[in-house]
Amino acid sequence: MSKKQPNLDSVTSINRDGSHYTLHPADVSGKYTFWRRVTGALLILIYAALPWIKIGGNPAVFLDTANRRFHLIGITIGVQDLWVLFFLISGLGFTLFFITSLLGRIWCGWTCPYTVFLDHVFRRIERLIDGDAPARKRLQAAPLSASKILKRIVKHSLFLLCATLIAHIFISYFVSLPGLYQNIQSGPSEHALSFGVVVFLTFVLYFCFAWFREQFCIVVCPYGRIQSALSDDNTMIIGYDEIRGEPRGKASDPNAGDCIDCRRCVNVCPTGIDIREGLQMECIGCAACIDACNDIMTKLDRKAGLIRYDSDNGLKQKPRRILRPRIFAYCALMMVGASAFAVTVYQKARPFNAQVNKMRGVPFQKDATGVRNIYQIHLFNKRSVDAEFSIKLLEAPEWVETSGTTEHIVLEPLEEKTYNLVVLAPAQDYDGPFDFIIEVKSENDQSTIELKESFQGPNATLYKSSLNQPASP
Repeated sequence: MSKKQPNLDSVTSINRDGSHYTLHPADVSGKYTFWRRVTGALLILIYAALPWIKIGGNPAVFLDTANRRFHLIGITIGVQDLWVLFFLISGLGFTLFFITSLLGRIWCGWTCPYTVFLDHVFRRIERLIDGDAPARKRLQAAPLSASKILKRIVKHSLFLLCATLIAHIFISYFVSLPGLYQNIQSGPSEHALSFGVVVFLTFVLYFCFAWFREQFCIVVCPYGRIQSALSDDNTMIIGYDEIRGEPRGKASDPNAGDCIDCRRCVNVCPTGIDIREGLQMECIGCAACIDACNDIMTKLDRKAGLIRYDSDNGLKQKPRRILRPRIFAYCALMMVGASAFAVTVYQKARPFNAQVNKMRGVPFQKDATGVRNIYQIHLFNKRSVDAEFSIKLLEAPEWVETSGTTEHIVLEPLEEKTYNLVVLAPAQDYDGPFDFIIEVKSENDQSTIELKESFQGPNATLYKSSLNQPASP
């Protein structure tokens, strides 16, 4: 099989005719590879474990779209509070900008879910079944045989099984593990939507991890292109030290640099680039080339770090500035988003939620007995146990009367209901609109929510004069 050479003007994994060129990254070991594997295993464990961990009676992360509720690390957010996620998403976005500006594409190479599953699950299965890179290349070039067919069946069966497991874990974030088990027991006909989502995700994951692979990072994901706008000459990248490495030559050549042109860095690259040609969009910052080069340098009894994590200025032996305007800007935006989310969630992290709205279409009602305002109070019990509530008015005139359900209001776990509260200002006491507070109190823990409201009504003088007028004959 001919060996395809990296080219700065084209994507290594795509042939001239547009067909897919299968890359077979060589195995590599080293400190970065070790810690990437530890990080990947930890992230996969967290992904699989979160639906099992319960906080406050609910999974640690449960996006209950069916009931329009979201449970995040013990905090329940109703659909009416969904706007608080804007601050979370904004904070995460600016955090990614900050990390990219400071550390380059370390997200892609170390913590991106796609990279984690591809490198630490599917590629490891492939190595287990098909062997190392030379063995995989020989197998790909070999004609069909019983051994090759058997290996293909076993490998792709394991790929499909892993894709199915990942898809089922993903859907459990939306239906919970008990719900997922119930759906599986009931069959596809009773839960067509969940079944369809799992099937769709399974085949998308299988397609990406079994065939599309690194092309997703290069062709589909926009992050590599966004990086050029977020980084500068002081951003940490994986780079080749040209000053030390050039000119390339044999290890025995006293006039050559440290690079012996062994191409080990190219052979281990998961996107097939030559890092010695400079920073490229395809580089995901996985550090495989660093470990590969350091291994060669160690064997040659030369200093490690010919390829290393450094800034462009650092590689050129220029001063490097870690703290710079864009770092402060991204950090400030990140802190604003994170702080706003934290404060908002703290305010919303009560065991219940209460909202009040005026009766639509009728601001007030008046008759001979007095002026009435009708309020609709929406209660949401966020607890996993029954809760009792009471409602009363604060800072209202003493002569104000109320009717409706105001005491011994019991809601079941995660139940929400709306109650009408009628506030009456007797005719003889009414002296115009006024402000007051509706206090909703939880009898379970005595926590309260105070809702400021205004009582609307007619002009007191005109209203009372109309009551004193004799009725028309």
